[in-house]
Amino acid sequence: MSVSVRSDSWSIEVYPIEIEFPKIDDHARSDTGIDYVHTFDSGVPGPHVMINALTHGNEVCGAIVVDSLLRFGLRPRRGRLTLSFANVQAYARFDPAQPDKSRYVDGDFNRVWMAPVLDDCSHRSVELDRARAMRPVIDTVDFLLDLHSMHEKSKPLIVAGPLDKGIELAVQLGTPATVICDEGHPEGRRMRDYEGFGDSGSAKNALLIECGQHWERRAVEVARDCTARFLLLCGVIDKSDLPPGWLEPLQRQMTVVRVTEPVVAESMNFRFAGNYTGLETFAKAGTVIGWSDGEPVVTPYDDCVLVMPSLRQLRPGVTVVRLGRIEARVDLDRIDS
Repeated sequence: MSVSVRSDSWSIEVYPIEIEFPKIDDHARSDTGIDYVHTFDSGVPGPHVMINALTHGNEVCGAIVVDSLLRFGLRPRRGRLTLSFANVQAYARFDPAQPDKSRYVDGDFNRVWMAPVLDDCSHRSVELDRARAMRPVIDTVDFLLDLHSMHEKSKPLIVAGPLDKGIELAVQLGTPATVICDEGHPEGRRMRDYEGFGDSGSAKNALLIECGQHWERRAVEVARDCTARFLLLCGVIDKSDLPPGWLEPLQRQMTVVRVTEPVVAESMNFRFAGNYTGLETFAKAGTVIGWSDGEPVVTPYDDCVLVMPSLRQLRPGVTVVRLGRIEARVDLDRIDS
């Protein structure tokens, strides 16, 4: 069961850890020369596809999937396949008594993906060093699937970025049922938006999947299904190559939500009006959803959707929720489930 921990200004749910954390040290050595990053080349023409886990050290479902694929011995029939664990130092710090503390070591690995920042080696941190180490492989990737999970127990969603090509890839994937289109975060660029992934003129493309709450069993099932479908969609494997039981039935409709603005904490004095976990929709503009330094935060339009609200990483300058407008509903009846 889960319990609530109450502070002076908000209630934080403490979720149970339902999954076992894989021991990934067996995967440290790699022919790529980059620890925990494994690339397999089929020798047959095709795209370079990457499945990445542990962008954040406490987001375990992706690590379970990548560990499983490596132990299963999955190899591409066409093109190249990279299976990687990113922020392994943060993962190594995981403490069940303080499970949110292992998100990163020095700074968020998923906010450093700007070429000028990566090029400037006068600034160093655990996360910058790791990004620079992985960069030569990522520069060669055509299609990236970045597996994440969420602070709060919410329905899974696809973060497709701001471009039409990301939305199109998300709809082709067909799951999860909610597609979030956004510009990213004020603190810095995500890996899924790096270089060609975030360039409308490039054929490269990327999706980030938020599979569920960090430690719930269901998040692993979602991560397996999305990974299997991504590999099939990119054409690097056949269905018979997959571990048994990874594919799940598709839902019949996807909802596309366009993020219009972030809500950024100006201080530690921020609280929500309810125990929101994500994808709550408010029918009327002007609905109070929280308070920042005592001032109300209201919905800017009708049918406003809350995207990944959380106060677990609260500090000045952090995005505590993003606000979105429903842009489209896509019928998936013609997609084979």
